[in-house]
Amino acid sequence: MMGTSTKHHHFLIVTYPAQGHITPARHLARRLAGACPGARVTVCTPLSAFRKMFPSAAAAATGEERADGDRRVAYVAYSDGYDVGFDVAVDSYARYMEAARAAGARSLAAVLRRLRDAGRPVTCAVYTLLLPWVARVARDHGVASTAVFWIQPATALAAYYHYFRGHRDAVAAAAASGDPRAQVRLPGLPPLRVRDLPSFLAVTSDDDPFAFVLPEFRELVDALERGGPSGSNEPPLYVLANTFDAMEPDALASLRPHVDVFAVGPVLSFLHDEVHDDSRSPPRDVFDHDDRNGYLGWLDSKPANSVVYISFGSSSAMSKAQAAEISSAMAEMKRPFLWVLRKDNCRDRDDDAAIRKLAAAACSGAGGAVVSWCDQARVLSHPSVACFVTHGGWNSTLESAVCGVPAVVVPQYSDQGTAAWLVAERMGAGVRAVAAAARGGAVVEAAELRRCVEAAASGAVAARAAGWKEAARAAVARGGSSDRDLTQFLRRVAADGN
Repeated sequence: MMGTSTKHHHFLIVTYPAQGHITPARHLARRLAGACPGARVTVCTPLSAFRKMFPSAAAAATGEERADGDRRVAYVAYSDGYDVGFDVAVDSYARYMEAARAAGARSLAAVLRRLRDAGRPVTCAVYTLLLPWVARVARDHGVASTAVFWIQPATALAAYYHYFRGHRDAVAAAAASGDPRAQVRLPGLPPLRVRDLPSFLAVTSDDDPFAFVLPEFRELVDALERGGPSGSNEPPLYVLANTFDAMEPDALASLRPHVDVFAVGPVLSFLHDEVHDDSRSPPRDVFDHDDRNGYLGWLDSKPANSVVYISFGSSSAMSKAQAAEISSAMAEMKRPFLWVLRKDNCRDRDDDAAIRKLAAAACSGAGGAVVSWCDQARVLSHPSVACFVTHGGWNSTLESAVCGVPAVVVPQYSDQGTAAWLVAERMGAGVRAVAAAARGGAVVEAAELRRCVEAAASGAVAARAAGWKEAARAAVARGGSSDRDLTQFLRRVAADGN
């Protein structure tokens, strides 16, 4: 894509210590490496995640580097002050963010100095969400360009932007009504309901465990406006949005007059692999993978378009009540299913044992299988998979779109309600499951899950999902909308360095 103008650049991608941040960062690293022959790309993760991704580096220190199967990309560790990991059961997110900001800034500064002294100075720093301090550290160390990698829907970013630019009261009034279907109008966006907005916009209590989020996003919005906050002379902070024009045209149009946003998605490595190599190792994750031959072989034994794939991602916890409803739905439908139940799904051993007993019972009745973690792109690409029951995390949403698999979205929190709105109402590539009001709105019952799975696996929805598969691949192909935006971003980065 780009020639000698970027071959001496060094992109450093800094991540938050969560799988949902690390996965897209890995994909972006490979995308940048492929788009900029000769450029260096380094993924910088907190030490706790680094040690899980590279088990042989159990005693690794900050600044230590590792290579992966892709020699174009290196990995380096920084310290967020929680080198053995963060446990919400004994600490709070707010305290973590405060400590991580201070410790992370010091550690990242040392990483930048070490790379510079080794003759590999960073020229563009990219970071995932909840790390606004990275831009300041990068600028203080002479990094010419900074960008945030927006790993949620662009519609969520537009909602945050307009919330902090004059529409807070409208959102607050709708949220205060207590009606999740109360409508909100934001500039340039279609009418949205409270349930379609990022859940953090409805946080009103300082005692809420997620009260720390809105100040973080306000800091980001302030930095994103061209030229930084009013009166400052700071260089622009670019946005690399993991979406594409056809998927979110309204949100991108509402942002572009105010923010330097480049829609470069879907950023997924397998879209650009020249050879679909079934022998390649599973991706480096913070979770251990089950034996891939086992679950892929199991999928091979199933008829085309028959399997329900169920995964609520890397951070959502599964309640006993929800597990019981999923188990009942699968047993009653008698469809084969593949269910991801992480080993850390529950902190309570009794709850975990109860959930696994429910899942085992459903497996025996419907011919299902349970894994603790898997190569999701491989699963969604398999011809036996008929639909995806998902929490609506953006990585999962994009993977289902790119693989043409219709989704049943069971949103939990954050941007997942926005993803559900996009999938069900804008794309028509799936359905949104509605939690039972009589159970506090926290559990989707078996009858609703059955209805949603049958609707998602229907011919009409499956056909629309297949259409989005083609649209996503066209966007990232040479000359497509995302390819053009990435080219434009790289040109801006090259100009910043001159």
